[in-house]
Amino acid sequence: MRIPRGALLRSRVVDDPGEVLAEVLDEGLTGYVVFEPQDALLLGESTRGVVTFEDGVPVLAYDTERDRGGRDGLDGFAVTGPHRVAVHSVDADALADAHKTTEFQVPPGEPARVLAGDERLADRTLDTAPESRRGDARDQSALEAFLSDAEAIEQIQSEARAEAQARAAEWGLESALVDEDDGDGQQSERDALGGAVRDDRR
Repeated sequence: MRIPRGALLRSRVVDDPGEVLAEVLDEGLTGYVVFEPQDALLLGESTRGVVTFEDGVPVLAYDTERDRGGRDGLDGFAVTGPHRVAVHSVDADALADAHKTTEFQVPPGEPARVLAGDERLADRTLDTAPESRRGDARDQSALEAFLSDAEAIEQIQSEARAEAQARAAEWGLESALVDEDDGDGQQSERDALGGAVRDDRR
């Protein structure tokens, strides 16, 4: 993937990458922003990331040092502390080919969420994005939120165990159920039920 060199609009150090993401969203920037965490520079490390934009909405993310893109690329330069940022403008036609690189694409709100931890900015960015980019991003965000909710997952698991026990009682197989928490080497509820059914057929 090649990103054409753009016209430098400004370069400065910011405490929060979200400041720049909000600015380019409000400006409707088409181009890219280079992020360099200052802590990494002080430690002699080379960490640099690029996020491209179309009409202020992020499209691609790329970690130039690790040669990785997409969400994995964002994670590479999601470093707390001050960043030097350089904002460049590029003609939309010049970015068109690069923006077709699907493996480097990110959901519209992901840079705000990963680089700045700003859910409100992520939602605002998603609302500004073209309709064609909103559906998948909302579905992915909802899935990630659900998977991170350990309480919700535990509730589903608990309901599944209760349903299995209720069915076993209905079938007269409650003595065959073994709770997974009873100790090492015990059968799962599914295995216990299956074994009981097989025993009844002998």
